[in-house]
Amino acid sequence: MESNQSREPWNKGKLIGQKPPLKPKDIWAIRIHLQNEHLIRDLAMFNLAIDSKLRGCDLVNLKVRDITHGNQILARAMVVQRKTQRPVQFELTEPTRTAVAAWMEKAKLRSEQYLFPSRLSKSPHVSTRQYARIVHQWVSAIGLDSTVYGTHTMRRTKATLIYKRTKNLRAVQLLLGHTKLESTVRYLGIEVDDALEISEQTEI
Repeated sequence: MESNQSREPWNKGKLIGQKPPLKPKDIWAIRIHLQNEHLIRDLAMFNLAIDSKLRGCDLVNLKVRDITHGNQILARAMVVQRKTQRPVQFELTEPTRTAVAAWMEKAKLRSEQYLFPSRLSKSPHVSTRQYARIVHQWVSAIGLDSTVYGTHTMRRTKATLIYKRTKNLRAVQLLLGHTKLESTVRYLGIEVDDALEISEQTEI
């Protein structure tokens, strides 16, 4: 077995800390880039990552049957998170359903197959490491610094937008599948002043 000492730490030379979410203009820039390059799988993966707010390990483990019923792609789906073993629901917006349908048709995927099968024989689906590399390619393609962004960027993007528009922490907590509200506060990077302001506006 390989000793831990001989392995380089995964974070060597990388910036540590919260990965920032994408801004709406970045989302559109990546979508347009993927469409222009005819990267059908990547467009489906990107849209689904933004909509689902799933961790990378849960996204790559999705099977076709998780998001379909018969030949229909569901508008809402539910998966059990690997980290917490708790179910979490997510929506699939129309652009995401369209992108996923195009990918499923191109790849001729069946119900029991993984949604994003690996091209490597030793892995049944895209690995979390591969997914991380793909995310870096997306952000680099639109001129962003890929060292600043990561797979958690995908998970945080829509959650942050929802929070900014609604200031509804409980809703974001449910969407992210967090057990504790404190985790959601930390995850969104909400400043204490911001939290106090919300608290002051909430009458009991």
